[in-house]
Amino acid sequence: MKYRRLGRSALQVSELCLGTMNFGPRTPEQESFQILNEALESGVNFIDTANQYGGALGVGTTETILGKWFAQDASRRDKVVLATKVHEPMSDDINDRGLSARHIQSACEASLRRLGIDHIDLYQMHHIDRSAPVEEIWQAMERLIAQGKITYVGTSNFPGWSIAQASEKALARHQLGLVSEQSLYNLVERRAELEVIPACIEYGLGIIVWSPLSGGLLAGESNSTTGRRLSSDMQQARVVRKDQLSQYEAFCQERGESPGSVALAWLLHQTGVVSTIVGPGSTAQFSSVLDVPEIQLDCEALQKLDTIFPPCGAAPEAYAW
Repeated sequence: MKYRRLGRSALQVSELCLGTMNFGPRTPEQESFQILNEALESGVNFIDTANQYGGALGVGTTETILGKWFAQDASRRDKVVLATKVHEPMSDDINDRGLSARHIQSACEASLRRLGIDHIDLYQMHHIDRSAPVEEIWQAMERLIAQGKITYVGTSNFPGWSIAQASEKALARHQLGLVSEQSLYNLVERRAELEVIPACIEYGLGIIVWSPLSGGLLAGESNSTTGRRLSSDMQQARVVRKDQLSQYEAFCQERGESPGSVALAWLLHQTGVVSTIVGPGSTAQFSSVLDVPEIQLDCEALQKLDTIFPPCGAAPEAYAW
Protein backbone atom coordinates (compact mmCIF):
# COMPACT_ATOMS: atom_id res chain seq x y z
CA MET A 1 0.00 0.00 0.00
CA LYS A 2 1.14 3.55 -0.72
CA TYR A 3 0.42 6.62 1.37
CA ARG A 4 -0.03 10.34 0.76
CA ARG A 5 -0.30 13.40 2.95
CA LEU A 6 -3.85 14.49 3.64
CA GLY A 7 -3.75 17.92 2.04
CA ARG A 8 -1.29 20.28 3.71
CA SER A 9 -1.49 18.37 6.98
CA ALA A 10 1.31 16.02 8.01
CA LEU A 11 -1.12 13.11 8.35
CA GLN A 12 -0.41 10.12 6.09
CA VAL A 13 -3.35 8.17 4.66
CA SER A 14 -3.50 5.18 2.33
CA GLU A 15 -4.26 5.79 -1.34
CA LEU A 16 -7.26 3.49 -0.96
CA CYS A 17 -9.82 4.52 1.65
CA LEU A 18 -12.24 1.91 2.92
CA GLY A 19 -15.76 3.27 2.56
CA THR A 20 -18.27 1.67 4.91
CA MET A 21 -21.64 2.80 3.58
CA ASN A 22 -22.57 -0.83 2.77
CA PHE A 23 -21.81 -2.07 6.29
CA GLY A 24 -25.15 -3.07 7.75
CA PRO A 25 -27.62 -2.33 4.94
CA ARG A 26 -25.88 -4.58 2.38
CA THR A 27 -22.93 -6.26 4.09
CA PRO A 28 -23.66 -8.31 7.23
CA GLU A 29 -21.81 -7.41 10.41
CA GLN A 30 -19.46 -10.40 10.39
CA GLU A 31 -18.43 -9.89 6.76
CA SER A 32 -17.94 -6.18 7.53
CA PHE A 33 -15.50 -7.26 10.25
CA GLN A 34 -13.68 -9.50 7.74
CA ILE A 35 -13.30 -6.59 5.29
CA LEU A 36 -12.02 -4.34 8.07
CA ASN A 37 -9.50 -6.98 9.13
CA GLU A 38 -8.28 -7.41 5.55
CA ALA A 39 -7.98 -3.65 5.19
CA LEU A 40 -5.62 -3.46 8.16
CA GLU A 41 -3.62 -6.46 6.99
CA SER A 42 -3.20 -4.96 3.50
CA GLY A 43 -2.01 -1.60 4.81
CA VAL A 44 -5.22 0.39 4.30
CA ASN A 45 -5.21 2.79 7.26
CA PHE A 46 -7.98 5.16 6.13
CA ILE A 47 -11.64 4.36 6.97
CA ASP A 48 -14.54 6.62 6.02
CA THR A 49 -18.05 6.51 7.42
CA ALA A 50 -20.90 8.90 8.27
CA ASN A 51 -23.31 9.24 11.16
CA GLN A 52 -26.30 8.79 8.87
CA TYR A 53 -25.18 5.51 7.26
CA GLY A 54 -27.43 2.59 8.06
CA GLY A 55 -30.13 2.59 5.42
CA ALA A 56 -33.24 0.67 6.37
CA LEU A 57 -31.53 -0.49 9.58
CA GLY A 58 -31.55 3.08 10.86
CA VAL A 59 -29.16 6.00 11.06
CA GLY A 60 -26.04 5.29 13.08
CA THR A 61 -26.01 1.57 12.29
CA THR A 62 -22.72 1.65 10.38
CA GLU A 63 -20.91 3.62 13.08
CA THR A 64 -22.21 1.09 15.62
CA ILE A 65 -20.76 -1.79 13.59
CA LEU A 66 -17.41 -0.01 13.49
CA GLY A 67 -17.65 0.51 17.24
CA LYS A 68 -18.11 -3.23 17.79
CA TRP A 69 -15.05 -3.93 15.63
CA PHE A 70 -12.91 -1.48 17.59
CA ALA A 71 -14.15 -3.05 20.84
CA GLN A 72 -12.79 -6.45 19.77
CA ASP A 73 -9.21 -5.13 19.85
CA ALA A 74 -8.36 -1.74 21.36
CA SER A 75 -5.07 -1.59 19.41
CA ARG A 76 -6.98 -1.20 16.15
CA ARG A 77 -7.92 2.39 16.92
CA ASP A 78 -4.32 3.62 16.77
CA LYS A 79 -3.77 1.92 13.43
CA VAL A 80 -6.67 3.68 11.74
CA VAL A 81 -7.27 7.20 10.45
CA LEU A 82 -11.00 7.41 11.06
CA ALA A 83 -13.25 9.85 9.22
CA THR A 84 -16.94 10.40 9.79
CA LYS A 85 -19.44 13.10 8.85
CA VAL A 86 -22.08 15.48 10.19
CA HIS A 87 -25.01 17.24 8.53
CA GLU A 88 -27.73 14.77 7.56
CA PRO A 89 -30.97 14.40 9.56
CA MET A 90 -30.58 12.00 12.49
CA SER A 91 -34.21 12.21 13.68
CA ASP A 92 -37.39 14.22 13.09
CA ASP A 93 -36.13 16.93 15.46
CA ILE A 94 -35.73 20.17 13.48
CA ASN A 95 -32.37 20.84 15.16
CA ASP A 96 -31.01 17.31 14.76
CA ARG A 97 -29.48 18.11 11.37
CA GLY A 98 -27.44 20.68 9.51
CA LEU A 99 -24.35 22.57 10.64
CA SER A 100 -25.53 24.67 13.55
CA ALA A 101 -22.99 24.82 16.38
CA ARG A 102 -25.49 22.97 18.57
CA HIS A 103 -25.89 20.09 16.14
CA ILE A 104 -22.19 19.81 15.33
CA GLN A 105 -21.42 19.41 19.05
CA SER A 106 -24.20 16.92 19.81
CA ALA A 107 -23.70 14.91 16.61
CA CYS A 108 -19.99 14.55 17.31
CA GLU A 109 -20.65 13.29 20.83
CA ALA A 110 -23.24 10.82 19.50
CA SER A 111 -20.78 9.51 16.88
CA LEU A 112 -18.12 9.03 19.54
CA ARG A 113 -20.57 6.99 21.64
CA ARG A 114 -21.56 4.75 18.72
CA LEU A 115 -17.94 4.29 17.66
CA GLY A 116 -16.81 3.67 21.24
CA ILE A 117 -13.79 5.95 20.87
CA ASP A 118 -12.60 9.22 22.38
CA HIS A 119 -11.72 11.17 19.22
CA ILE A 120 -12.39 11.36 15.48
CA ASP A 121 -9.39 11.96 13.22
CA LEU A 122 -11.23 13.70 10.37
CA TYR A 123 -14.63 15.30 10.98
CA GLN A 124 -16.29 16.14 7.68
CA MET A 125 -19.25 18.36 6.90
CA HIS A 126 -21.34 16.01 4.75
CA HIS A 127 -23.02 18.79 2.75
CA ILE A 128 -23.06 22.57 2.67
CA ASP A 129 -25.55 24.23 5.03
CA ARG A 130 -26.38 27.60 3.49
CA SER A 131 -28.23 28.72 6.62
CA ALA A 132 -25.19 28.30 8.89
CA PRO A 133 -22.74 31.22 9.12
CA VAL A 134 -19.16 30.12 8.54
CA GLU A 135 -18.18 31.77 11.83
CA GLU A 136 -20.66 29.58 13.71
CA ILE A 137 -19.30 26.44 12.07
CA TRP A 138 -15.70 27.32 12.92
CA GLN A 139 -16.67 28.18 16.49
CA ALA A 140 -18.09 24.68 16.91
CA MET A 141 -15.19 22.92 15.18
CA GLU A 142 -12.58 24.84 17.17
CA ARG A 143 -14.34 23.89 20.39
CA LEU A 144 -14.33 20.20 19.44
CA ILE A 145 -10.63 20.41 18.60
CA ALA A 146 -9.92 22.10 21.94
CA GLN A 147 -11.89 19.36 23.70
CA GLY A 148 -9.80 16.70 21.93
CA LYS A 149 -12.87 15.18 20.26
CA ILE A 150 -11.73 15.83 16.68
CA THR A 151 -8.32 16.46 15.11
CA TYR A 152 -8.89 17.67 11.54
CA VAL A 153 -11.84 19.22 9.69
CA GLY A 154 -12.91 18.44 6.13
CA THR A 155 -15.78 19.09 3.76
CA SER A 156 -17.79 16.86 1.46
CA ASN A 157 -19.80 17.83 -1.61
CA PHE A 158 -18.88 21.50 -1.18
CA PRO A 159 -18.64 23.95 -4.10
CA GLY A 160 -15.33 25.66 -4.83
CA TRP A 161 -16.53 29.08 -3.62
CA SER A 162 -17.53 27.68 -0.23
CA ILE A 163 -14.20 25.89 0.19
CA ALA A 164 -12.48 29.21 -0.49
CA GLN A 165 -14.79 31.10 1.89
CA ALA A 166 -14.34 28.63 4.75
CA SER A 167 -10.58 28.56 4.22
CA GLU A 168 -10.27 32.35 4.27
CA LYS A 169 -12.37 32.57 7.44
CA ALA A 170 -10.12 29.99 9.11
CA LEU A 171 -7.02 31.91 8.11
CA ALA A 172 -8.51 35.07 9.63
CA ARG A 173 -9.08 33.13 12.86
CA HIS A 174 -5.45 31.87 12.78
CA GLN A 175 -6.62 28.27 12.45
CA LEU A 176 -5.43 25.40 10.29
CA GLY A 177 -8.85 25.24 8.66
CA LEU A 178 -9.92 22.62 6.14
CA VAL A 179 -7.54 19.82 5.17
CA SER A 180 -9.74 17.80 2.80
CA GLU A 181 -12.73 17.73 0.50
CA GLN A 182 -14.59 14.51 -0.25
CA SER A 183 -15.96 14.94 -3.74
CA LEU A 184 -17.83 13.10 -6.46
CA TYR A 185 -15.23 12.58 -9.19
CA ASN A 186 -14.62 9.91 -11.82
CA LEU A 187 -13.97 9.50 -15.54
CA VAL A 188 -17.67 10.03 -16.32
CA GLU A 189 -18.31 12.84 -13.81
CA ARG A 190 -15.47 15.37 -14.16
CA ARG A 191 -17.17 18.64 -13.15
CA ALA A 192 -15.04 18.81 -10.00
CA GLU A 193 -12.18 19.86 -12.29
CA LEU A 194 -13.91 23.17 -13.02
CA GLU A 195 -13.96 24.81 -9.58
CA VAL A 196 -13.64 22.31 -6.73
CA ILE A 197 -10.24 20.83 -7.52
CA PRO A 198 -8.61 24.22 -8.28
CA ALA A 199 -9.93 25.57 -4.96
CA CYS A 200 -8.60 22.53 -3.10
CA ILE A 201 -5.17 22.87 -4.68
CA GLU A 202 -5.04 26.60 -3.91
CA TYR A 203 -5.94 26.15 -0.23
CA GLY A 204 -4.09 22.91 0.38
CA LEU A 205 -7.01 20.50 0.73
CA GLY A 206 -6.50 16.87 -0.15
CA ILE A 207 -9.22 15.41 -2.38
CA ILE A 208 -10.89 12.20 -1.25
CA VAL A 209 -12.97 10.73 -4.07
CA TRP A 210 -16.36 9.10 -3.65
CA SER A 211 -18.17 7.10 -6.34
CA PRO A 212 -14.93 6.50 -8.28
CA LEU A 213 -16.69 3.90 -10.45
CA SER A 214 -19.72 6.11 -11.17
CA GLY A 215 -22.06 3.77 -9.31
CA GLY A 216 -20.63 0.75 -11.13
CA LEU A 217 -20.81 2.19 -14.64
CA LEU A 218 -17.01 2.05 -14.92
CA ALA A 219 -16.72 -1.41 -13.38
CA GLY A 220 -17.48 -3.31 -16.58
CA GLU A 221 -20.08 -5.97 -17.17
CA SER A 222 -21.06 -8.04 -14.15
CA ASN A 223 -22.54 -11.49 -13.64
CA SER A 224 -23.84 -10.46 -10.25
CA THR A 225 -27.55 -10.74 -9.58
CA THR A 226 -27.51 -7.94 -7.00
CA GLY A 227 -26.08 -4.44 -6.63
CA ARG A 228 -26.49 -0.97 -8.08
CA ARG A 229 -25.19 -1.99 -11.50
CA LEU A 230 -28.47 -3.82 -12.12
CA SER A 231 -30.67 -0.81 -11.39
CA SER A 232 -32.78 0.59 -14.20
CA ASP A 233 -30.94 3.92 -14.07
CA MET A 234 -27.58 2.19 -14.45
CA GLN A 235 -28.82 -0.01 -17.29
CA GLN A 236 -30.12 3.08 -19.07
CA ALA A 237 -26.81 4.87 -18.55
CA ARG A 238 -24.97 1.92 -20.08
CA VAL A 239 -27.20 2.17 -23.15
CA VAL A 240 -26.64 5.94 -23.47
CA ARG A 241 -22.86 5.55 -23.11
CA LYS A 242 -22.59 2.26 -25.00
CA ASP A 243 -19.94 3.39 -27.52
CA GLN A 244 -17.93 5.26 -24.90
CA LEU A 245 -17.92 2.32 -22.50
CA SER A 246 -17.04 -0.10 -25.31
CA GLN A 247 -13.96 1.98 -26.11
CA TYR A 248 -13.04 2.16 -22.45
CA GLU A 249 -13.45 -1.55 -21.80
CA ALA A 250 -11.40 -2.36 -24.93
CA PHE A 251 -8.66 -0.01 -23.64
CA CYS A 252 -8.65 -1.85 -20.30
CA GLN A 253 -8.61 -5.25 -21.98
CA GLU A 254 -5.56 -4.24 -24.02
CA ARG A 255 -3.78 -3.34 -20.78
CA GLY A 256 -4.81 -6.57 -19.07
CA GLU A 257 -6.55 -4.68 -16.26
CA SER A 258 -10.17 -4.65 -15.12
CA PRO A 259 -12.22 -1.52 -15.94
CA GLY A 260 -12.78 -0.88 -12.22
CA SER A 261 -9.08 -1.00 -11.41
CA VAL A 262 -8.18 1.37 -14.25
CA ALA A 263 -10.87 3.85 -13.16
CA LEU A 264 -9.45 3.86 -9.63
CA ALA A 265 -5.86 4.10 -10.85
CA TRP A 266 -6.74 7.05 -13.12
CA LEU A 267 -7.96 9.01 -10.10
CA LEU A 268 -4.66 8.43 -8.28
CA HIS A 269 -2.90 10.04 -11.26
CA GLN A 270 -4.94 13.26 -10.94
CA THR A 271 -3.45 16.34 -9.28
CA GLY A 272 -4.81 16.95 -5.81
CA VAL A 273 -6.29 13.49 -5.27
CA VAL A 274 -5.03 11.93 -2.04
CA SER A 275 -7.20 8.84 -1.73
CA THR A 276 -10.08 7.18 -3.48
CA ILE A 277 -12.87 5.50 -1.56
CA VAL A 278 -13.65 1.87 -2.30
CA GLY A 279 -16.99 0.77 -0.88
CA PRO A 280 -17.02 -3.03 -1.15
CA GLY A 281 -20.13 -5.05 -0.53
CA SER A 282 -18.07 -8.20 0.02
CA THR A 283 -14.56 -9.38 0.88
CA ALA A 284 -14.09 -10.54 -2.72
CA GLN A 285 -14.84 -7.06 -4.06
CA PHE A 286 -12.38 -5.52 -1.62
CA SER A 287 -9.59 -7.99 -2.42
CA SER A 288 -9.99 -7.34 -6.15
CA VAL A 289 -8.86 -3.69 -5.92
CA LEU A 290 -5.92 -3.93 -3.52
CA ASP A 291 -3.39 -3.83 -6.38
CA VAL A 292 -4.72 -0.53 -7.76
CA PRO A 293 -1.95 1.68 -6.27
CA GLU A 294 0.58 -0.34 -8.30
CA ILE A 295 -1.08 0.39 -11.66
CA GLN A 296 0.85 2.98 -13.66
CA LEU A 297 -0.72 4.97 -16.50
CA ASP A 298 1.73 6.80 -18.78
CA CYS A 299 1.03 10.04 -20.63
CA GLU A 300 -0.22 8.21 -23.70
CA ALA A 301 -2.69 6.17 -21.63
CA LEU A 302 -3.93 9.27 -19.79
CA GLN A 303 -4.40 11.11 -23.10
CA LYS A 304 -6.35 8.17 -24.50
CA LEU A 305 -8.66 8.22 -21.47
CA ASP A 306 -9.15 11.98 -21.95
CA THR A 307 -10.19 11.23 -25.53
CA ILE A 308 -12.75 8.66 -24.40
CA PHE A 309 -13.97 10.74 -21.43
CA PRO A 310 -13.26 14.41 -22.33
CA PRO A 311 -12.58 16.95 -19.54
CA CYS A 312 -15.25 19.58 -18.90
CA GLY A 313 -13.11 22.46 -20.15
CA ALA A 314 -10.79 25.18 -18.89
CA ALA A 315 -11.46 26.51 -15.40
CA PRO A 316 -11.69 28.08 -12.88
CA GLU A 317 -10.99 31.33 -14.78
CA ALA A 318 -12.75 30.36 -17.99
CA TYR A 319 -14.66 33.64 -18.26
CA ALA A 320 -12.06 36.01 -16.84
CA TRP A 321 -10.18 38.32 -19.24
